[in-house]
Amino acid sequence: MSSHHEIEPDLPFLTSLRRNLHAHPELGFEEERTSGIVATLLEEAGLTVHRGLGKTGVVGTLQVGNGTRRIGLRADMDALAMPEKTNRPYKSTIPGKMHACGHDGHTTMLLGAARHLAAKRGFSGTVHFIFQPAEEGRGGARRMVEDGLFDLFPCDAVYGLHNMPGLAVDEMAVVEGPQLASSDSWRITFRGTGTHGAKPHLGKDPITAAATFLSALQTIVGRVVDPLQPAVVSACSLQAGDPKALNVIPDTVEIGGTARAYTPEVRDQLEEEIGRLAHGTAAMFGIAVDYQFERRIPPVINDADATARALKAATAVFGENVRTRFPPSTAGDDFAFFGQNAPGCYVWLGNGPAVDGALHHNTAYDFNDEAIASGVAFWTTLVEQELGEG
Repeated sequence: MSSHHEIEPDLPFLTSLRRNLHAHPELGFEEERTSGIVATLLEEAGLTVHRGLGKTGVVGTLQVGNGTRRIGLRADMDALAMPEKTNRPYKSTIPGKMHACGHDGHTTMLLGAARHLAAKRGFSGTVHFIFQPAEEGRGGARRMVEDGLFDLFPCDAVYGLHNMPGLAVDEMAVVEGPQLASSDSWRITFRGTGTHGAKPHLGKDPITAAATFLSALQTIVGRVVDPLQPAVVSACSLQAGDPKALNVIPDTVEIGGTARAYTPEVRDQLEEEIGRLAHGTAAMFGIAVDYQFERRIPPVINDADATARALKAATAVFGENVRTRFPPSTAGDDFAFFGQNAPGCYVWLGNGPAVDGALHHNTAYDFNDEAIASGVAFWTTLVEQELGEG
């Protein structure tokens, strides 16, 4: 199996590549430079390259021997629309954009694995290296699937990896079952009748209705959803009236938020209950309401067999530093769409201490280059074990 020692000669190149990607972040579906670098490096390593799935997605295929098993390995490429507030030598060169979630590291590690596996060729079967655009809420995985990803590149299993602050760089968490929550959006508009603030009896006040709705919103999780089933409902946007017109009760109030769950049943329940509460509140105040629930990303649920295979590889690389008990995240990841098309497993690779801005989506975040060797070793070991020559 591949070891850190075998990967070490490529680390200076991979570290430089990672920092280059970090300095040139691109948002979802805009990853032209990044995907160009990915495609070039894959071609130079001898892989067959397909571009354009999901607009800027790249798939590199490496087939060795006569093995019939086919697996997919996924890395996300996009950055976030936020400023980088540090003075690293390789900080973002593009104002308002930064790699604040480590996708630069994910891309680098998968490229490192492709280069190593193409050179060593110590397996028999087919590997599809999937470089996905637009993971950060823009639907890149769904677009790749809709564009025929699994028709063109069938997979018997598909794997994803994400860095995790708080785990050491020589640690990995591999856990069966739910790993990330569904990520859905909801929007409500209460429609009343505006009037003078001194004459509320002449109108229908949507602000009071909205306040009642918001105060009752958490009863969905606290009193309706099974307490043994995790769920989150958060109101994250509230727009009403004009701060320059404090004597005017407005016609409308708009509220928006997010809903998270780990099972399809609870996901359905959240959609139904938010709507029930909105319509009930509107009826109580004699006003109208519009309700929309947008299903964005399903939960990521690790398949038992794929998880066992990933665990075997992780144990070979990390030994006793593999965690098989690790709390799922309430964040979402559209890797879920890949897991709906093939048995999937999503693992967590340590990124070091979660201090001094090391948390995801923080303006001071940075991927830990010390984790590159571990990530490459995991990917290559997974392929060599799962597609063993016999």
